[in-house]
Amino acid sequence: MRVLVAEDEEILAELVATGLRRAGFAVDTVYSGDAALAYLGLHDYDVVVLDRDLPRVHGDDVARRLVSAGSRTRILMLTASGTMEDRVEGLDLGADDYVSKPFEFPELVSRVRALRRRSARPVPPQLERHGIRLDSVRRAATRDGRDLDLSPKEFTVLQLLLEADGGTVSAEELLERAWDANADPFTGAVRVCMSKLRGKLGEPALIRTVQGVGYAL
Repeated sequence: MRVLVAEDEEILAELVATGLRRAGFAVDTVYSGDAALAYLGLHDYDVVVLDRDLPRVHGDDVARRLVSAGSRTRILMLTASGTMEDRVEGLDLGADDYVSKPFEFPELVSRVRALRRRSARPVPPQLERHGIRLDSVRRAATRDGRDLDLSPKEFTVLQLLLEADGGTVSAEELLERAWDANADPFTGAVRVCMSKLRGKLGEPALIRTVQGVGYAL
C-alpha cells in the first residue's frame, strides 16, 4: 500500500510518515500543494493524507483536481478545524474521510487502511494459499502454523503476491506498491527482499520467478 502525506508542518509530516511506515505502508512526504500534485501525477497512490491549508496550491484545490481527473487515489483530509461545517465542506470537495488535528494515531492508521480497501478490488483481511496464512489486520503471517518473522517490507511483498491469487506480479509493480519514491529502481531492492522472503518461507519453495515477467506464488 502506498501513501502520500501532504502536510506543510514538516515535523508533523515526518512523524505521520514514520508511523505509517511502521504500520507497513510505503510513504512519501511533501510540504506544499504543488509538490503534492507533482507526486500524484508521477505515482499511483492508494491514499493521500491531505492537509487543507497547504501553501502555493491549497489542499482544497488538490482535492478538486484529483476528483475532476477521476483519480482512484482516496483522500483523507486533515485540518486544524473540527467544526461540522468544515467537515461537510471537506467531504463535499471530494474527500473520502476527514480527521481533525490533533488526532489519535491508531485511528489515523485504521482510517488509512479502510480507505485503501475502498481504492482496490475487495480483498479479505485474511489471505491463504499453499499453507500460508496472512492476517493484514494483525500484521501476522504463518506457514503451516509456523510464525514467519517478516519485516514490514517482506510482509507487504508477500501480501501483494497472495492478492495476485497465483498471478504474476512484476518487479516494477512490487517496487511501485511496496517502496517509496526514494527507492532506486537499479539497486536490486526487490531481488534482495525476495531472496530474504524465500529464506523465511522455507522449503519447499513457494515463490517462483517468471523469467522476464516477475514473481508468482
